[in-house]
Amino acid sequence: MYIFSNDFLQVFGQLSLAMFLGALIGAERRLAHKMAGMRTFALVSLGAALFTIISQIAFAEFSGKAGFDPSRIASQIVVGIGFLGAGAIMLQESKIRGLTTAAGLWVTAAIGMSVGYKMFTVAIAATFLTLIIFVCLWIIEKKFIGENAKSWHGESD
Repeated sequence: MYIFSNDFLQVFGQLSLAMFLGALIGAERRLAHKMAGMRTFALVSLGAALFTIISQIAFAEFSGKAGFDPSRIASQIVVGIGFLGAGAIMLQESKIRGLTTAAGLWVTAAIGMSVGYKMFTVAIAATFLTLIIFVCLWIIEKKFIGENAKSWHGESD
């Protein structure tokens, strides 16, 4: 793949879109003063897209080789992001912190994978819905459920 070839430009566009969509979600998390922000979410989405693209290229390149299954690369993204998400969750004074951020990282990886598989509409729709969850549902929780719900559930994020 040569730089400025159609293949390169397409992959660069995919990676850029994944990074942008992840950064959008990370911007909301940053504005909400959460642990992970734009860079973290952009990197998760970019990394998931990159691993997905690598998986597709490797599958086309090495398909049929004994003992080599590049399709497993994409499945391991889910496992890997679980470790990253677990690192974002903390127990503090009997309250769970970071659970929503960890879930956001998980869905952001799926968004990156969608871009990697060229499912652009799915990725954009999922980004939009994730932002609705982070913003609109937070407003609803604050307005209708209030602060008591957080202490009742023992969750602060």
